[in-house]
Amino acid sequence: MSYGQGGPQSQWDPWKPHSQQPWSSGTDDGTPDWAALAEASETRNKRRKLLFIAGGALAAVAIGTAVAMAVVSANGSNGAHGTPTNLPASAAVPSGSATPSFAPTSAPPPLDPRDFIASAKKDTAPLSAATLFPGTQLTVGTTVYKKGATADTTNCASAADANLPKLLTAGGCTRLIRATYTHDGIAVTVGVAVFDDQAHAAKVRQQAKKNAMVRSLPGKGVKTFCDAAVCLTTTNAVGRYDYFTTGGFLNGKNVTSKDTKVYSAGNDLQQFIFNQIYRRGQAQASAAANR
Repeated sequence: MSYGQGGPQSQWDPWKPHSQQPWSSGTDDGTPDWAALAEASETRNKRRKLLFIAGGALAAVAIGTAVAMAVVSANGSNGAHGTPTNLPASAAVPSGSATPSFAPTSAPPPLDPRDFIASAKKDTAPLSAATLFPGTQLTVGTTVYKKGATADTTNCASAADANLPKLLTAGGCTRLIRATYTHDGIAVTVGVAVFDDQAHAAKVRQQAKKNAMVRSLPGKGVKTFCDAAVCLTTTNAVGRYDYFTTGGFLNGKNVTSKDTKVYSAGNDLQQFIFNQIYRRGQAQASAAANR
């Protein structure tokens, strides 16, 4: 049998089954055409390599498409919850290492309570024996002082003894409010003299350091005391107020430097009335600041 005769010559296709192979180039000597076979093998290898490359590209496209679809799907599911889809690049996001700065602010200074108890113009809160001496007793530490009688007068001289009446009158005292406290056989009367301003109160206080005392106040179960016996007296001032104490024994005994209980009672009641007056200033300063 001869090849290449009987119509158009068949072309060998390496990918087509049963196609003729180029054993000869038109001569039928029975010897294979090795050059043609080598060329065909090289062509086959090139086509196979191209197919592998094309297949890899198609796979990459498919994976990229799947990832893109996943991202779009994720964005679509979170979009209803307001998650932003256009985030800035990481370089544009603040690192948080910088300290935020704010504009400096300055609060007004607090009002000074002493300003409100320095003059009658600003010291306008209600004033009475009930506001200065509230309740029925006073507790200082473990000591309980029972409150006795109270008194309030505009005739300051009538509630004072020794040199104090004339000093109060000359200094312009407008009121003198008193209360008596007792504990363990000791009685102490606290007197608060009121002036128009701090200057007048300070002047009277300076003059009243010697031979001046507020008159003791008996009543409400407390008998007369310190009307003849030696008693402990003190004088002090805060704002437009002078405050005094007169304390001694209810049995008429004279007070000496060894009677520490009388001194302790005098100190307790001085501190108490100072606190009461200063609280007036605090309350009025707070009210003014909140207006």
